[in-house]
Amino acid sequence: MSSAPLLLQNCRLIDQPGDAPLVSIAMETGRITAIGPDLAADGHEVIDAAGNLVSPPFVESHIHLDSVLTAGEPRWNQSGTLFEGIDIWRDRKQDLSLEDVKQRAIAALKLQAQQGVLYVRSHADVSEASLTALKGLLEVREAVQDWITLQVVAFPQDGVYGSPKNLDLMEEAMKLGADVVGGIPHYELTREDGVRSIEKIFELADRYDRLIDIHCDEIDDEQSRFVEVVAAWAIRTGMGGRVTASHTTAMGSYNNAYAYKLMGFLGRSQINFIANPLINITLQGRADTYPKRRGITRVKELWQQGLNVSLGHDCIQDPWYSLGTGNMLDVASMAVHACHMTGLDEIDACYDMVTTHGARTLHLADYGLAPNLPANLIVLDADSRYEAIRRRSVVRQVISRGQPISDTEPAQSRWLI
Repeated sequence: MSSAPLLLQNCRLIDQPGDAPLVSIAMETGRITAIGPDLAADGHEVIDAAGNLVSPPFVESHIHLDSVLTAGEPRWNQSGTLFEGIDIWRDRKQDLSLEDVKQRAIAALKLQAQQGVLYVRSHADVSEASLTALKGLLEVREAVQDWITLQVVAFPQDGVYGSPKNLDLMEEAMKLGADVVGGIPHYELTREDGVRSIEKIFELADRYDRLIDIHCDEIDDEQSRFVEVVAAWAIRTGMGGRVTASHTTAMGSYNNAYAYKLMGFLGRSQINFIANPLINITLQGRADTYPKRRGITRVKELWQQGLNVSLGHDCIQDPWYSLGTGNMLDVASMAVHACHMTGLDEIDACYDMVTTHGARTLHLADYGLAPNLPANLIVLDADSRYEAIRRRSVVRQVISRGQPISDTEPAQSRWLI
C-alpha cells in the first residue's frame, strides 16, 4: 500500500499536557518523519486534526475472529453461559469453510479498523482435524497486512488433551505459521491434564519461538488456580514478558489471603494479563443468585501491582455474546465501571489498556508516536483520554502505514424548540 507524503496539522498529542502547543506530524513512505509545531507542508497532502486528540491506534488484544458474526447460528445461546456457547460453536464449526471464516473475519476487521483498531490478536480454534479456522485466519493475516497487523493464536477450544488428536493439531498449527501458542487448562478433563497442558504449551513456544496466550481460569470456581501454574512456568523459563494469561476470572472469586500471596508470584513472573469485561461480566456469575459476582479478574489490583493489563472484546456477535460493535472505547468504558476504575488516573489507565498496554501484550516493537516509527495513528473527537471514554468519542481519521483509510464525521444534533 503506497502513500503520498502526508502532514497532519493541529494535533493534540495524547501524552502532552492539555495546555501544550498543537503540533504537526509528517509522514512519508509509511513512517513518521517528524513531529513539531512548525512543519512545512511542501509536497504533502494536508489533513487538519483541528485540535483533536491524536493517539496511537487501538489494540484489540483478544478476539475470536473465526466465530465473529455468527450469533444465532445454528441457534441462540438462551442461557447466556460459556458452556452453552461452547456447545453451539461445536455444532457451528462443523460447517466452517475457508471462505466463511475469511469473509466474516475481514468484515469484522474492517469494522474495527474504521473505529481505530490497527493491531489485533485473534484466537483460532484448532480442535478440528481440518484446521479450517486456523488456515482461514492465516490467509486473512496476509490479505489485510497492508492496513492492519493480525496475530493468530493456535487455540485448542476443546483442550490440548481433550482429544487424542489435539496435541498433533497444535504441533501442525505451529508448522503452518501460528504466531502464538494458546491453551485452556481449566477446560481439560482433569486438573492434572490442565497442568500438563501448560507444560506442553511452554515447550511448544520454546521450540518454535512463539508467544504464549492461555485462556486461564475463565470460570467462577475459586478452586481453579491454573494462573499460578502459568506464573511458575514463566518464572522458571524466564519467558514472562512473552506470556499472557487471558480472562483469569476465577481470580475474582479467590479469597484475599490466597490472592495476596498470588500477587507476589505474579509480580515475579511479569506475565501479561488480558481482561474482557464486556463478555465476562455477561458470561460469569450465571450460577449465582445474590450477591452476583462481577466475573472479571482483579484488573485494578493487577494494575496497581505494576503488571501489564490490556483489554479485549473476546466476542462480537457470536455464540457467547450476541452484541458488540468492535469499538474499543466500549471495552474501556465497561472496565471503568465494572472494575471500579473511576479515578482520573484509573480512567486514563483504562484507555492505555486498549492502546499501549495492548501493544506490550502483543510484543510490538514499533508501536507509538515518534519519528521513524510506522505512521499508524488515529484522530479522536476528544481532547483527553477521559473525554474519549466518557463520550465514546468518534474516531475521525484512521491513518495506517501513512495512508488515510477511514474518515468519520461525528453526528450532529440540533435543538429544535
